[in-house]
Amino acid sequence: MTTKLLEDLEYRGLVYQMTNRDELAKKMDAERIVMYCGFDPTADSLHIGSLLPILCLRRFQLAGHTAIALVGGGTGLIGDPSGRSTERSLNTADTVAQWTNSLKRQLSRFLEFEGTDNPAKLVSNYDWLAPLDAISFLRDVGKHFTVNYMLAKDSVDSRLANGISFTEFSYMILQAYDYHKLHAEHNCSLQVGGSDQWGNITAGLDLIGKMGGGDAFGMTMPLVTKSDGKKFGKSESGAIWLDRNKTSAYQFYQFWINTDDNDVIKFLKYFTFLSREEIEALETELAERPEKRVAQRELAREVTKLVHGPEAVESAENITQALFSGEVVQLSESELIEALQDMPTTVLPGGQETGLIDLLVEAKAAPSRRQAKQDIESGAVYVNGEKLTSIDAVVGEGQRLHGRYVVLRRGKKNYYLVRFE
Repeated sequence: MTTKLLEDLEYRGLVYQMTNRDELAKKMDAERIVMYCGFDPTADSLHIGSLLPILCLRRFQLAGHTAIALVGGGTGLIGDPSGRSTERSLNTADTVAQWTNSLKRQLSRFLEFEGTDNPAKLVSNYDWLAPLDAISFLRDVGKHFTVNYMLAKDSVDSRLANGISFTEFSYMILQAYDYHKLHAEHNCSLQVGGSDQWGNITAGLDLIGKMGGGDAFGMTMPLVTKSDGKKFGKSESGAIWLDRNKTSAYQFYQFWINTDDNDVIKFLKYFTFLSREEIEALETELAERPEKRVAQRELAREVTKLVHGPEAVESAENITQALFSGEVVQLSESELIEALQDMPTTVLPGGQETGLIDLLVEAKAAPSRRQAKQDIESGAVYVNGEKLTSIDAVVGEGQRLHGRYVVLRRGKKNYYLVRFE
């Protein structure tokens, strides 16, 4: 069963680097191992760049192992230099503590912490880093790291040209100490992370060897890239967050459904728990009927369900269908707001009725009354999904969705929301 887990990870392209694969496979076959991954609280939510390691923890738990999600309540006060060309801004202890609690709540959506014979664990490294005194830390831990060893790590070497503070330079030792602490107290024998964490992970392995030894392994996952060269996890409106209040379920769904044909099979392997047979069937469907976008729809459904639940999938698909067909009257108030939250919105006083031409100009759906007339007469203007072709048309209170919204559409894709108050 466990060897199959490693084989599945490799099939999915989720193994970038690994120490002693065969020894790890033997250990996983022989016993339930404890493994961990760390997440520093650099914001009040994780984004989809963290989804790969989160789902890796879930894969190990589903295979029968014990997963530890470590939130960096301590290291988040320092700042990881990995993957950055400049120093991070330091956040206050109160801010980091709030973000730590937010991340704990998010991680609990993906892992089972009770009701199973291999419950996951959630820890914060603030609990063991904060009590350390500087002299003991330097004597007991720092003595095991030479400056030459640390300078050779990519996370440090890449920063030397622009400069790196002693604070961030020390980050590697703190993360290595995390691994040692979890190894000593929880019998943790595997750390996983992104490819930029390889130096920190191997530093932990070295420290474990110098402070008592024992079985310990490391594994990294690849950096997620898009075939068009654009950065993964970004949309026109910014980062794609796992917090529904920062990125709505509809926006989240749309991000995945817009995946390029060249990326969709790779992302199905990375971000879903579909079987190899199911993925291969979708790959065949993509090759034979790419215009149907079946693979993209399945990707959007699966990842949205994982992050936000099945109800969010249903709502996102309802919104998608309503916008495609123009039948926005079918949407609930919350779905309407979610669907159009990125669209231009105009707030107007709640009068009795408004001429359509004036409404188009007020909502900036038309730059002038003349253009508004031309758009109406050409059949390019829709009010709540209904085409209006009369320049004398008015929009009254009875046409307001949920008593206060009017959705204007000009052409096929240009939506404007008017809210009456």
